[in-house]
Order: sequence, then structure tokens, then C-alpha cells
Amino acid sequence: MTNLEGKVAIVAGASAEGGTGWAIAEALAHSGAKVVVGARTFEPLKRLADKIGGIAIKCDVAKEDDVQALTQAALDNYGKLDIAVNSAGLPVLGLIADIEPAALQRALDVNYLGQFYFVKHAAEAIGNDGSIIFISSMSTTHPTFPHFSYACAKSASDCLTRYAALEYGSRNIRVNSILPGAIMSEMAREAFSDPAMKAAYVKEIPLGRPGYPEDFANAVLWLAGPSYVTGLALQVNGGNQLTRFPYLDELPRGSDSFGESKPLHDRVSG
Repeated sequence: MTNLEGKVAIVAGASAEGGTGWAIAEALAHSGAKVVVGARTFEPLKRLADKIGGIAIKCDVAKEDDVQALTQAALDNYGKLDIAVNSAGLPVLGLIADIEPAALQRALDVNYLGQFYFVKHAAEAIGNDGSIIFISSMSTTHPTFPHFSYACAKSASDCLTRYAALEYGSRNIRVNSILPGAIMSEMAREAFSDPAMKAAYVKEIPLGRPGYPEDFANAVLWLAGPSYVTGLALQVNGGNQLTRFPYLDELPRGSDSFGESKPLHDRVSG
């Protein structure tokens, strides 16, 4: 296991128990880091913080002041920041022809501008020698309907990752993103309980199973610890990047690539 004793981390988007952000926060704490968790929904976030001996801060990543407060909480309580993980995200459904402007703006606010605020303030708080990690989406490289606005915003954040890696490399701050495919989180269990739905996704995954939150937490531990990489968009999806997401006509009737309007892939919370 990666040894993060003496390190301080923040994790945004960690309020969904059984979700990716929650698992990441637990893994960082179990590896020895002090962890500050942030999300819009406070009650479950507080349960997580109590469980891992950390601190909970209400944080909407679409609000720059909230993001700055999250990084400041690490400095105020632990004196420094070494690791920053943004697992917050907002899937927004809709086609180009008929998406409402407000929905398009919300996709940008959370999935791109939220990443911008996060890397800006995390890098400032870290100063030197640290790791910043975004949870992105395989949908940025493998289009799947009907979530162009989400995928385009996440694509922008992947581009931001590369620019930030160049800007902060001289300070030994590594900046990387993780691209999940299908995730067997608590939010996805109901949809994946349909054998036909699960089979449609698993068919496209060379390793023969969906990802679990722990898979992405393990990737975060590597990126936060001994990795010699920066500016990377890391595909963590069992080899799904070699194939594709299932097409709409391959899914059970009445569902879409989100599974009853909730995505089975890159499930995160804000």
C-alpha cells in the first residue's frame, strides 16, 4: 500500500456513500493521509469525515469561494496541502439540437470551471511538491449519447490538465486526470441488477467486469504517491478504451446509455 503518512489531502465530490469520491477519501486516509472532504450535501459528508478522522467542508466546486475555502481548511487545520482530488461532477443529459442554455451552463460550471477553480487554488495551497488529480470520463474519448455537454466540459478539463502540468511542473506539482468507464457504485447497482444492462457494458470490457470505486481509489493512490507522470489522462476502465460504450439499440428497452437517465459510467457526486 502507498504510504502517505504525514501527507494532507482534500477530496471534492465525496458525499455519495459507495461512490468514487467516498472510496478515494477512505483510501487516502487508510494510507496515512489527513483528509478534508468537500461536497454540496453535508450530512453524508460529515459521516465520512467522522469515519476517517477527517474534516468535512460544504463545497460546491462551481463556486470559486467554496473551492478556496476547501483548500484553506486544509491549511488552517493541518498546516499544508499535498494532495488534491476533484471527484465532483454533474452528468447533464441532452442533444445539441434541444439542450436548454441553463443546462449547458451548469455542465460547464461544474465539469470545467469547477476544475479550473480547483487546480488554481489547490496549486496555490500546495506551493511545491504535490499532486492534483481530476476524475474525468471515458466519454471524452468515446462519444456516447446523450451527454455531449458533460463530455465536452470534461474534455476541456482534460486539456486543462495538460496546461496545468506544464505550468506547475517547475514546482514539482503533478497534475493528472483519470478516465473511468462503467462503475459499479451504489448509484449504479439498481441498473446493473438487470442482467441485460450489465451484459451490454461488460461485453465491451476486456477484463470482463465493470470498475468498482476501489479501482479508481487505487489509481489515485498511485498518482498521489510514487508515480513519475504528469499531464496524463489515465484510462482506468478494464481496457474499455480499446472498444466502446454499448450503443443505444443494444441496451434494454426504455433505457439509454445513462440507464434510466443516470449514468452507469463516471458516476461522481458534487
